[in-house]
Amino acid sequence: MPKSKLWTKNFILTDLANFFMALNFYLLMVTIAAFSMDHFNASPSAAGLAASIFIIGSLASRLFAGKYLEQIGRKRALMIGLTLSLIMSVLYFSANSMFLLYIIRFLHGAGFGFTSTAGGAIAAHYIPEERFGEGIAYYMLSITMATAVGPFLGIILLTHGDFNLLLICNALFAALSLLTASFLTNSESVYNQDQLEETRGLKLSNFIALSAAPISLFCSLLYICYSSLMSFIASYGREIQLIEATGFFFLLYSIAILASRPFVGRVVDKRGENYTMYPAIVIYTAGMFLLSRAHHSVIILLAGALIGLGFGAVQSTGQTVALKMVPSHRRGLGTSTFMTFCDFGTGAGPYLFGLIISGVGYRPMYLGISVFILLSSVLYYLMHGRRSRQYLS
Repeated sequence: MPKSKLWTKNFILTDLANFFMALNFYLLMVTIAAFSMDHFNASPSAAGLAASIFIIGSLASRLFAGKYLEQIGRKRALMIGLTLSLIMSVLYFSANSMFLLYIIRFLHGAGFGFTSTAGGAIAAHYIPEERFGEGIAYYMLSITMATAVGPFLGIILLTHGDFNLLLICNALFAALSLLTASFLTNSESVYNQDQLEETRGLKLSNFIALSAAPISLFCSLLYICYSSLMSFIASYGREIQLIEATGFFFLLYSIAILASRPFVGRVVDKRGENYTMYPAIVIYTAGMFLLSRAHHSVIILLAGALIGLGFGAVQSTGQTVALKMVPSHRRGLGTSTFMTFCDFGTGAGPYLFGLIISGVGYRPMYLGISVFILLSSVLYYLMHGRRSRQYLS
């Protein structure tokens, strides 16, 4: 029996729109703190807030996006979020104080939160049910590619150009995402009156998909662990005198994800999520352990590849499960729930690990993280894994 078609025009357009949107996010995420300190003489903490307030805006908007997505319409919500992101991207040119920059960053984050929630629901709508894990894996590859390209391009533009050039590119990516999304068709599902009534009211289940909360909470804990890399891998590299190797860490990380994502998605579809989640936890653990013991560049690069394989599989498997745990007419809420939990983990982690580093240092911290990741397999079993066979049947 031939496979259902995955690479339709609409699915490709959704992936492209998501890629440009993620570039718009990552291009500034790695450069806005440096810009704040250079242009406004901001303190490191004030500059850090300019970066993190974006996540706060994203978290705030996702709670409402998940509830109202189906009432507004998926494509309309996507276009609203992308339009807001484009407007904020242009307004960066007029930011003449840290206060104004904070407002722009918060609203830009709100646009991103709305867009990513709607985009995830639209992508899920276009994926055939029997290839759902594979489709989600490919959709999330667009974010992985932006993770590799965005920070690299942002640093190059800031180093060899100026911030105005970076802002022009940032606005261009927002415009390309909006243009690409405008060509999407048939993005909505048809719901009966009972299904629409289910989305109304101010009850908790209209802001958080309770059935998707356990897997989302579990993944948020592993996102907390990952945030230690985003925030401290460079300073760790300086301490152990392997700064050049840590510069290539995320390149190996991205290559590993690119190579493994399609395979991971197909295994989830054919065998179930336990067949990818447990090995992913072990590989993620091995990568963090190697990082904590690294005394040579090769070990740093091997750790990057292993963490990419492990954490990348956790990401795509977790989101696949979160979306499969909710009915199709609530997949916007499922997307919102998963991303809200994971964003919270990404945002809370740096502060937590900053305190740990002050107390014990980098190597013990990464060793402790590797132990925690391994023990998380027990949490996964209790929160979802033991019910996986029942869920798949």
